[in-house]
Amino acid sequence: MSSVLYDVPGPKAIARNRVLGAVTIVVIAAAAGWVIWRFAATGQFAADKWEIFTYGTIWQRLLDGALATLAAFAAAATGALALGLVLAIGRLSDRAWIRTPVGWVTEVLRAVPVLVFMMLLYYGLPVVGIRMEPYWAVVIALVAYNGSVLAEVIRAGVESLPRGQSEAGYAIGLRKAGVLRLILLPQAIRAMMPVIVAQLVVTLKDTALGFIITYPELLYVIKLLGSNAVYSSPLIQTAIVGGTIYVAMCLALSYVAYRIEQRTKRRQQQQAAEGGALHHPVGATTDTQLIGLQQATDRATGNEGGGPGRLPRRPH
Repeated sequence: MSSVLYDVPGPKAIARNRVLGAVTIVVIAAAAGWVIWRFAATGQFAADKWEIFTYGTIWQRLLDGALATLAAFAAAATGALALGLVLAIGRLSDRAWIRTPVGWVTEVLRAVPVLVFMMLLYYGLPVVGIRMEPYWAVVIALVAYNGSVLAEVIRAGVESLPRGQSEAGYAIGLRKAGVLRLILLPQAIRAMMPVIVAQLVVTLKDTALGFIITYPELLYVIKLLGSNAVYSSPLIQTAIVGGTIYVAMCLALSYVAYRIEQRTKRRQQQQAAEGGALHHPVGATTDTQLIGLQQATDRATGNEGGGPGRLPRRPH
């Protein structure tokens, strides 16, 4: 079945795409070669520039910075997921006096830049007599911003589900809280898992903003080591090493999320294989309409006692 968003390219389009791909590779390779040449011309590959990484204490400082980054990220990610879930449930409420204020709070938190939030917490609160450690300023700012973004992600995932999912829950007697907790939220979180993971990666990288308020995370250590005149100010060298550590942490987080997603898919396939005969596809016909059709059939056949909630009699 062909896609409505992308037509299968013909021979001319394939040839054109190959030419564009080759040109892109050449341009990227040329840009990378120019950067390497400039590094070599300015002495960035000299031994004295990299001598700083021959000391164990330097690697210990980098490790301490990475651990501080992970500590802030772990707390911020946990808080952001919890806050996002709470705000999403509030946005989905049927009561306007809950839905409207929660919507305004979500929009305000999402509109304030993370760095501005950190600076307000660290530099602004002392004006009114409240002092906050850099760690908590970083964590609270990240929780507020990323929690509001995740709230919109979860809400969009719930609203993208077929209408029959919630109607089936109401048909068997569940309340709104039960429908959300047992039916809608698990499916929405599974469907939006790639977006949630992408936002958590953003959260991990945004911890680098903490160096502005003197939080000793990885970027703070990189800046401190890179400006050390004793070792010829190896700013580019420390940035390369620190950037590699950031990439490794982000890839590790993405891999963990990938494994969780694969395990969830295998569990769903196993459940579908075991109980496939008990389920019917949800399409244009909702569960409520199917139950109404069953009731009409029962009335026509004179079996009005066999309602949708009663099991058929077991044959003797």
